[in-house]
Amino acid sequence: MKAQRLGAWIAIILGASYFIIPLIGTIEFSLRMRRGEYSLDAYQSVFSDAQFRETFGYSMLMALLTIVFGMLLVVPTAYWVRLRLPQMRPVVEFITLLPLVIPAIVIVFGYLRMYNSSSYLPLTGSTTGTNILLVFSYITLSLPYMYRAVDTAMRAIDVRTLTEAAESLGARWTTIMFKCIFPNVMSGVLSGAFITLAIVMGEFTFAALLNRPAFGPYLQLVGANKAYEPSALAVIAFSITWLSMGLLNLVSRVGKARPAKA
Repeated sequence: MKAQRLGAWIAIILGASYFIIPLIGTIEFSLRMRRGEYSLDAYQSVFSDAQFRETFGYSMLMALLTIVFGMLLVVPTAYWVRLRLPQMRPVVEFITLLPLVIPAIVIVFGYLRMYNSSSYLPLTGSTTGTNILLVFSYITLSLPYMYRAVDTAMRAIDVRTLTEAAESLGARWTTIMFKCIFPNVMSGVLSGAFITLAIVMGEFTFAALLNRPAFGPYLQLVGANKAYEPSALAVIAFSITWLSMGLLNLVSRVGKARPAKA
């Protein structure tokens, strides 16, 4: 028993070392921009860069739009499949898993082929259209995570009973969706939202090939031309990801502790 416990601790220590030591090295290197002493000069250089603020703000806006429209797409779909079309569940799950199987570069080239300036829907012919196409791309990329999170939250409530109770009181479909279903699956929606935020903030392929001023291409540009700033940006991006994971864990605990609303 002691040997098993010792082996488990050794495995944990080795795994943590594999993860923590490179992170510590990255943080330490990002503080060495000033020769002979530690400083926050690299972070100050990053935050004072107008392109950093522009790309970070743009990606945050795209993430917000992706979360909103992804939520409006996924929640009604998961609700309808669970309530009315359970036989379609395997098909919907297969479709939502496709972005994990098909490489992002294949998806974006398909979009460019379908929505170029000579097509019937020339989204790439304008800045607004390209931004819309980028949001659609991000929704596609986040679909597996958003759908799984919402579907898991929906399993924890009695969708049919809530729907029948609301219908017996004369509620319309929109009222049922936004006043009964959404509040009860909000933990799943927020879980998917935090994962989507982390994905969008670091995504490179879609934004680069659609030529949009996003945070992912900016990370690549700085990494190719500067020394200490890339380490600072890596720490910032890592912090965003871990903040999202922490909020995801918090939301999951709150969602488990909260009873369903009738």
